[in-house]
Amino acid sequence: MSALSTSPALQVSYERRLSRVTNYLHAHLDEDLDLNKLAEIACMSPYHWHRIYRAIHGESVVATVKRLRLQRAATLLARSDMAIDQIAEFSGYPNLQSFTRIFASVYGQPPARYRKEGSHQQFPLPDELSGDLHFPVSITSIAPVQLLSIENTGSYMSISKTFDILTGCAASRQLFREDTRWIGIYYDDAMTVEEDKLRSKACISAPHPLPEQALQAPLTMTELRGGKYAVLTYKGPYSDMQPVYRWFFGVWLPASGEEIDDAPPFEEYLNNPRDTAPADLLSNIYMPLR
Repeated sequence: MSALSTSPALQVSYERRLSRVTNYLHAHLDEDLDLNKLAEIACMSPYHWHRIYRAIHGESVVATVKRLRLQRAATLLARSDMAIDQIAEFSGYPNLQSFTRIFASVYGQPPARYRKEGSHQQFPLPDELSGDLHFPVSITSIAPVQLLSIENTGSYMSISKTFDILTGCAASRQLFREDTRWIGIYYDDAMTVEEDKLRSKACISAPHPLPEQALQAPLTMTELRGGKYAVLTYKGPYSDMQPVYRWFFGVWLPASGEEIDDAPPFEEYLNNPRDTAPADLLSNIYMPLR
């Protein structure tokens, strides 16, 4: 049986059309979902475009929108004082009851309880950092890793959109392997750089051998620095990671006797947010050391 082959021009066309859908979904989360409108954006048949989207992204558009809305809602609950009924309306739910039911089914707690007792509440504010907290940290050395990446500019939470575009490109180009690694590189300090200027990259490990079509736009090659790293293992929602960074850099590092190197930290995502409850997401945060 011959290997599956795809016209490069057709492949790029599908990627661009589904990328337009991804960009639209992220920009219009608070609007009603109109599948016919999305078919128009994708310039595909309304009978077939969703099958293509689901095959490439591993979830339906409805599941994508639900996941993104709940991620945004969790962030608003953790980082703002917006009323919960307003968050429900902003997230596209017809009433507070339905929002509460769906949020609790995914995050394991109703919104009010999550705001008071969620994992973001386990960590103190920056001026109250304490050595009493603890996360598992190990020291390791790694070899340089070749990555396929897409640049992201803006809020670090917006990198989820870039990862969705990366998923579409990698799937259509048959770049996934059983050992594919998912990595986010974060170049700027979110506490000191304006949000719209933050630089990051969504990445997957490059397969070997590298297919000819792998480095067509928007994918580029990025080499992950090899060498010594401190690695913190974190379990919980991505939206709650900022206080973990504060502890890692503000408590663990000064007490460790280690010296940080001039390279960006990166995160490796060990399970899939499409089929994993937010409380069960596992991430390794890598801090470069000299």
